[in-house]
Amino acid sequence: MAMKDKYEFWFVVGSQFLYGNEVLDIVARRALEMADKLNRGGKLPCRVVYKATVKTAEEADETVKLANFDDRCAGIITWCHTFSPSKMWLNAIKKLQKPWCHLATQYNRTIPDREIDMDFMNLNQAAHGDREHGFLGARLRAPRKVIAGFWQDASLQKRIGEWMRVAVGVAFSKSLKIMRFGDNMRDVAVTEGDKVGAQEVLGWHCDTWPVGRLVEYIEAVSDKDVNALMEEYRRLYVFNTKNLQSVRYQAKAEIAMRRLFEENGIGAFSNTFQDLYGMEQLPGLATQRLMAQGYGYGGEGDWKVAGMTAVLKAMSEGLKGGTAFMEDYTYHLEKGREYSLGAHMLEVCPSLAAGKPKIEVHPLGIGGKADPARLVFEGRPGKAIVVSLVDMGGRLRMIVQDIMCVKPIMKMPNLPVARVMWRAMPNLETGVECWIAAGGAHHTTLSHDVSAGQMRDFARIMGIEFVHITQNTTLEELEHELFLGDLAWKLRS
Repeated sequence: MAMKDKYEFWFVVGSQFLYGNEVLDIVARRALEMADKLNRGGKLPCRVVYKATVKTAEEADETVKLANFDDRCAGIITWCHTFSPSKMWLNAIKKLQKPWCHLATQYNRTIPDREIDMDFMNLNQAAHGDREHGFLGARLRAPRKVIAGFWQDASLQKRIGEWMRVAVGVAFSKSLKIMRFGDNMRDVAVTEGDKVGAQEVLGWHCDTWPVGRLVEYIEAVSDKDVNALMEEYRRLYVFNTKNLQSVRYQAKAEIAMRRLFEENGIGAFSNTFQDLYGMEQLPGLATQRLMAQGYGYGGEGDWKVAGMTAVLKAMSEGLKGGTAFMEDYTYHLEKGREYSLGAHMLEVCPSLAAGKPKIEVHPLGIGGKADPARLVFEGRPGKAIVVSLVDMGGRLRMIVQDIMCVKPIMKMPNLPVARVMWRAMPNLETGVECWIAAGGAHHTTLSHDVSAGQMRDFARIMGIEFVHITQNTTLEELEHELFLGDLAWKLRS
């Protein structure tokens, strides 16, 4: 089900009985008008629903309880049209379990010079009410997104839409199920982690499934279904191989995994080349195709990057820049042209492709299985981020780095995998030093569609540590930030 059909956001307006029923009628009419115009503005991925004008503690409490248990409600947007004494919101905000956006706006764009009088002042006290509301949120240390400006401005509506995508990512995260085919790659540290702790914080339910179960599903796929999928491959990709048997096996694996995922409500998966018992090939093309359909993936059993990729794909639904599992492979250290080359053995999502991907078959060199088919392409240029989620022992840390993707500066004709090249911020040397100092993994999620600001909002809502490496970051400042963060999180735990 599409994001816009699955989720809605409740518009909850604050007021009180002090001003009389006439004022309250005006507040309700304006709130309905604002919700309608926000929905028709074309900037929001989900619908805004005017739900209530809260005037008492009981109304606030009841509205929040209803929001908490309504699966369609992905978050609430509050606004105080008049002065709304926020002590009456206190118990409700403490109970709130959905993302909260505090919209600091007002109905009128300008002050009406000749018409302004005390009646106008009493009705239009958003500047008063929103500060009262803001103090309560700060006092309760409640995670919230504050967005200020005029509600009809496209720039403000765009910011609301970006926050909505974060809230949808939160809702998706809390019900995400991850299927691990086998364990993680032997002796690797960063792909390990506390799965119970991650479920407590992020909602991810992560379990191991036997590779043999997948093999049973692969063997049950019919030639008719494979033939149909092969026709789809021919429409979407350039065939640059005569080894159709390998491509057909990947088609069987794609069909089998999708059936297994659909039957079990799975949104992300991981596997490892060290556990392919009973399989002919490591799923390459099959995994790339499933990622293009919205599934998260992690190589070498990395369930954290699988879950993170699934969340970012949910947040970016309908956008065209691309989001994918990624790995830093090697560096280009020529002075003045320093770049990272990102790739993986096989599994990079074609949503990043600058052109039409090619299906090719080549030896893998590891895993001891037949040569797997995969999609080969160059990544598109443009601003992007890479995101890493690591377990620091007792807490999760999200590390986000700003990057600038470029068209690969060389052809690399003998590298038969998808390849993405980028300039790390603030530069390659400092960026690598900062990444390593923060404990960032070699596996990441790369996205052209999701911003660092959105990931900051996600981390705030989920209650996890956030580290951002930007154009202006220095190693000294980052090390100081990490030191203070360690102290703060130790006190918090």
